[in-house]
Amino acid sequence: MSYTWIATQSELVELVGALLAEPRYAFDSEFHRERTYFPKLALAQFAWPGNIALVDPLAVDVTALRPLLESDVVCVMHAAQQDLDVLTHACGAIPARLFDTQLAAGFVGYGTPSLANLMQGELKISVPKGDRLTDWLRRPLTEDQRTYAASDVANLLELQDRLLDQLQRAGRVSWVEAACEELRLRPASGTDPDGAWLRLKDVRMLKPRARGVARALASWRERRAMSVDSPVRQILPDLAILGISQKQPKTVEELAQARGIDERHWRGNLGKEIIAAVQVGLREEIPIPAAEGDELDRNLRPAITLVSAWVSELARQEKIDTALLGTRGDIIGLLRNDPDARLATGWRAELLGDKVRQLVEGRAGLTFDGRGGLKLFSVPSSPVADVVVEPLDVDALL
Repeated sequence: MSYTWIATQSELVELVGALLAEPRYAFDSEFHRERTYFPKLALAQFAWPGNIALVDPLAVDVTALRPLLESDVVCVMHAAQQDLDVLTHACGAIPARLFDTQLAAGFVGYGTPSLANLMQGELKISVPKGDRLTDWLRRPLTEDQRTYAASDVANLLELQDRLLDQLQRAGRVSWVEAACEELRLRPASGTDPDGAWLRLKDVRMLKPRARGVARALASWRERRAMSVDSPVRQILPDLAILGISQKQPKTVEELAQARGIDERHWRGNLGKEIIAAVQVGLREEIPIPAAEGDELDRNLRPAITLVSAWVSELARQEKIDTALLGTRGDIIGLLRNDPDARLATGWRAELLGDKVRQLVEGRAGLTFDGRGGLKLFSVPSSPVADVVVEPLDVDALL
């Protein structure tokens, strides 16, 4: 496979100029984050008609890519979320216009396909298998490594054409554009240190004061990890945060006795910072976070299951990935009448229409269609007599 290796700044500037003259380009990246907090870009791959370029970010300043990323040239990626994170931290910019082939495939009958599966399914091309343990930061890269990296972008534009043809026939191009924009605007990693404590295992089992300490410690750990670009587990393991939260030490000597703590944690300034975080956490008792759906009106909670069934059925009928159409959180947001509920606006509202409202308000119901699926039917109102129905025991359902 033919490609150009970019390892000088002048070559990178020339590449950017060439891509700015194109309507679109394919992009992929190789990166590592095992030894760092932020993902470290190890290789950037580009493809446009008749050309493939591999950029070595260890040899050039990749911020030179910003004019391209911020331009109107469409960037075609597959499963772009992590690549967007990488570009945010490496270049300080992400593509202004994005087309994600994995997202697009979810609108034509695929369910979050890998690039290999999608290439095989649409183009009958077998993507070479790479070593998932490859150290992309090691130089020089072997010819096999370079060829494998180039193959990730070699056929992306042809794949986009194939998907766009199906999307246009289905009238769903605008749906994909909206979904890609949602993905593009998602926050990058490291944007919410104060919410890091919610990712701790067993944090809900702590008492209120201990939860306050856990939140303060997890926030401190996240910020320190970002400042030194180190994985959070190397700053302080989860076990140590839980142990400190329960013991609530007031001195470094007491800290040394907490579970999960070793000498490197309590010696020097690190131990003092941990004690300071404990003191911050003790100032507030934190209630147990509400489970998803708990804040919903109790009378509407059974509707979550009902609407979920209809969303899943509609996704099957329309050949759309269920996760794209509506998650449990999306359903709860709609039932709560959240102003930014995704199911109430855009293409999702267009597809679902009033059907969810009809279900929730009792104007429609679901039944089996005899072929393994569900069918929505209207519930007629009876002018003859009121039917007495025993009230639903919501607690029994929950």
